[in-house]
Amino acid sequence: MVESALGPLAGIRDLGGDVWTASSGSGAVVVKTGPGVSDEADGLARLAAAVGAPPVPEVRVARPGLLVLSYVDQAARTPDHETALGRMLGLLHRPRWPEWGGGSSWIGRCPVDAAVHPDAASFYGARIADLAARCRLEREVEPVVARLGTLLPPDGPSLVHGDLWWGNVLWGADGRPWLIDPSAHGGHPEEDLAMLALFGPVPEATHRAYAEARPPAEGWRDRVGLFQLVPLLVHTVLFGSAYRSQVQAVIARLV
Repeated sequence: MVESALGPLAGIRDLGGDVWTASSGSGAVVVKTGPGVSDEADGLARLAAAVGAPPVPEVRVARPGLLVLSYVDQAARTPDHETALGRMLGLLHRPRWPEWGGGSSWIGRCPVDAAVHPDAASFYGARIADLAARCRLEREVEPVVARLGTLLPPDGPSLVHGDLWWGNVLWGADGRPWLIDPSAHGGHPEEDLAMLALFGPVPEATHRAYAEARPPAEGWRDRVGLFQLVPLLVHTVLFGSAYRSQVQAVIARLV
C-alpha cells in the first residue's frame, strides 16, 4: 500500500512499536500503523495550520491504519532550540480554540473519550474520572474532580499538542524544534508545559520565551501537578502500578 503511493522503498528499519523508517524515491519517510494513526494525521494537520507553531512532519499518506510521514533530519539539541520551543509553543497556544476536548481519541496507545465539553471542569473531570476508573483510582480522584471549578485557571481553551513529552520533540537540523505524535485537542495551554516537566526539566530559556509570546496565567507553577494528573493516569492505565504512587502523591497535594 505504501509503495503504491510512494514507489519502491529501500533501507527499511524497524523502530519498534509499529514504526519504521525507509527511503523512497521522494525522500526518507516514517511509516506508522495502528488504530490511532488517523487521529494522529488529523492532529498534525491542525498543528501545521497554527501560525508560528513548531513545525510538524508532512503527512505523505494517510489511510485507515496507515500513516506515512516525511522524515525530520535531526541534530544535537542547542540553547537556540530550547528558546525556539518556548516561543513557538506560546504562539501555538495564543489563539483561542472553539471547544474543550474533541480531537484525538488516543493518547499514545491509550484510548480516550474525544467528546466535546462545554467548559474546562467538565472536560478534565470526565477525562480524569474515566482514566481513574480503569486503574481503580476512581474514589481517590473524586475530591479533585469536585474541586476542578476552583483549581482550574479561567483562560482557554487553546489547541494543545496533548502528549508533549520530550520524546515527542525533535531537534531539527534546521535549528527548529519539531513536534511529533500529537493527541491534539482543545485544552488548557498549561497541559503541554506540565507534561514536558513530568519527563524532564523544562529549561528556563523555554519558559522565558514562552512567557514573551503568551504570558501564563497567574499561579501556573502551582498547577503543574494538576495538569500532570491526566498523563500520570494514562501511564498507570498502560503500565500499571509503577505510576500509581505518583498519581496518589499529586492527589494528596491537590486536596
